[in-house]
Amino acid sequence: MQWWKNLKKPGKLSEPLKNHTTFRIGGAAQLFFRPHDLAELRQIVRNCSKRDLKILVLGAGSNLLVSDKGARAAVIKLDSLAFRKTSKVRNILEAGAGKPLNQLLTYCRVHGLSGLEFMAGIPGTIGGALAMNAGVCVDKKLLSIGDLVESVRVLDYNGNIKILEGRKLKFGYRRSNLAKYIILSARFKLNFQNSRQIQDKINDYLVRRRNTRDYSRPNAGCIFKNPPGDSAGRLIDACGLKGKKIGGAVVSSKHANFILNQDRCSAKDVLALVKLIQKVVKKKYGVLLEPEIKIWK
Repeated sequence: MQWWKNLKKPGKLSEPLKNHTTFRIGGAAQLFFRPHDLAELRQIVRNCSKRDLKILVLGAGSNLLVSDKGARAAVIKLDSLAFRKTSKVRNILEAGAGKPLNQLLTYCRVHGLSGLEFMAGIPGTIGGALAMNAGVCVDKKLLSIGDLVESVRVLDYNGNIKILEGRKLKFGYRRSNLAKYIILSARFKLNFQNSRQIQDKINDYLVRRRNTRDYSRPNAGCIFKNPPGDSAGRLIDACGLKGKKIGGAVVSSKHANFILNQDRCSAKDVLALVKLIQKVVKKKYGVLLEPEIKIWK
């Protein structure tokens, strides 16, 4: 019985994942779901668990490289209205996991809530940002979304809902302990501020990103984490790898920690370039660069 056909939003077979990532790379998902609401999500999770079908959760696909062979899994994308709701009680903001970061910042500006402006220009969703503890480094200070979390509402892979208080969460540099859950929503403690001042901060961060990042071709943002006390981009640049190309993948000439999908690029091309960069940097500086992007093999 093809149970996924009876959902309000029926599942799809062999959905091309390149259509759901900013890299525009990747094969098909075995099954692909965009649940209508929480009840449907729980139904999907329980059915998949019962059948030992691996579950992968997809946000905006902005930090992801999918294998050319695709994903032998049930891929779930939480982009329906039920997972994009936003509300506030005084200075406590609650946002659904599927809420795009740019839309959340607009809500914050309108309601005079400050604290998340540093997320401006990051092309992701709340859920994805929390899973990897997204953020930026400004004047050698690391600003991360995990610093503002009061609690996170999650679903485990048995279909049970849990509230994880901030003190039970472990956020580190581009990581968290939320990987074993499906993130549903989160609450953030913010500060009150004038909407114009908030917009000015957002604009400053947007300008900073536009001046330093390369969005001329499809990409997945920074490929590697910064090693302690240094910059992955600086190391790659110092090795003379800007412009290095394998197949359709090329190291950006503007930001060396970006790999661009220049010409019908495959995941194989990107992975070959990643390995080359790691090898060259390790040989010259003794540093093994660790990928920041998620890789679905």
